This record gives sequence, structure tokens and C-alpha cells, in this order.
Amino acid sequence: MTRRVLVVEDDLTIASSVAARLRAEGFEVDLAHDGPSAVVKAADADLVVLDVMLPGFDGLEVCRRIQSDRPVPVLMLTARGDETDLLVGLAVGADDYLTKPFSIRELAARVHALMRRVERAAVPSARITVADLEIDLAERRVLRGGEEAHLTPTEFDLLVHLAERPRAVQSRERLLNEVWDWHEGTGTRTVDSHIKALRRKLGTDLIRTVHGIGYALEAPR
Repeated sequence: MTRRVLVVEDDLTIASSVAARLRAEGFEVDLAHDGPSAVVKAADADLVVLDVMLPGFDGLEVCRRIQSDRPVPVLMLTARGDETDLLVGLAVGADDYLTKPFSIRELAARVHALMRRVERAAVPSARITVADLEIDLAERRVLRGGEEAHLTPTEFDLLVHLAERPRAVQSRERLLNEVWDWHEGTGTRTVDSHIKALRRKLGTDLIRTVHGIGYALEAPR
């Protein structure tokens, strides 16, 4: 099945270059050039490439709205050195990021990596249970104490990776390699931001920080 990518970028030159490369890689590509139209078109997308600076409202608000409606993987484009936008983007549900100027080839590789994760995750039909945490792998649903938590695609994949190895300490580097499927260019703060999001949605007692190493999923009593 051909995957559909929505490219949200108000710079028409960048948008057309990204679209042309992704079409050459075999994706269907749709374009949006402002915040409001991006939110509407994201309903039909399997992945969104999203610039931060947009007319109407910015990419951070776009990300917040689409992740609260129908979570899809989001690759965010940020200005070089603008750490605030980057951290806020990760906090509102972005799965990965690239700083401008970027290589079109690297962007395509990131899109493929995010798509592979989605396709891998669609295969299992089992459940994982750790204490009062229940994860339905087929439906990609998470319950904590019987209450459903709404996770982004990457938050879900990160939680599954930790839950498959309860109490085992996972380094940030290993999590980047195995969850993000990317070995360079994505910093460890990406992991930290997603861990913070999981704690906010599932409780602070679920994931333990091992200082200087990484994280482990606990079995809370």
C-alpha cells in the first residue's frame, strides 16, 4: 500500500523539492502551506513533514491539534539553533526533527525510518501487561489502571520497547537506535522529551531514570 505524506511548508521552493524527492521514493505527497489547511489535510496522511514557521498558526499548534485528533508520525523542521521550538515541538508530539538547512536525502531517510516503525508496529497481535499497565499491540491502545492514555505513535513505540524488557535499563543511545531507527543526527534530548511525555500521561512512578545511563520501566505496586 502506498503511504501518503503531507508536507507542510510555506516556502514553495523547499516544499516542491521535498515533494519531488518523496514522490521519487514512492510516496504519495500532498502539500499544505499554512496551519489551518495542514490540520484539515493531516486527516488523510500517514506521516507529516511539518515546518514550525507557518501562516495562520504555527507548526507547533498544527502538531498539537493533529496529535489530539488522530495521532500520526510527525517530522518537524526547525530553524538551526532554535532550541525552544525544538523542545516544544517534541513536547506536543513531534516524533523526530531536522534543523534547516537540511539534506533532502537525509529527510527522505528519516521519513522511511518513521514509516518502517509504523509498519513494524502494525504486525503484532499480542498484549503486554506490567502490573496495572496494559498495552494492546494490535490496536495500539494503552490502559493504566483501566484508564486509556492517548499516546503519539513514537510515545507508544518507546513504551512498548521499555515494557518488553521490564526493569532492564535501556541507554538513551540504544533507545535512539532501536525505537527511532536512526543512528546519527537525532540527539538524546529527543528521548528525554518523550520520556517526560510518558510520565505526564501515565504517571511518574512508571519509568525510572538511571542517571548517566538511561531509563527502565518499573512494575509499580
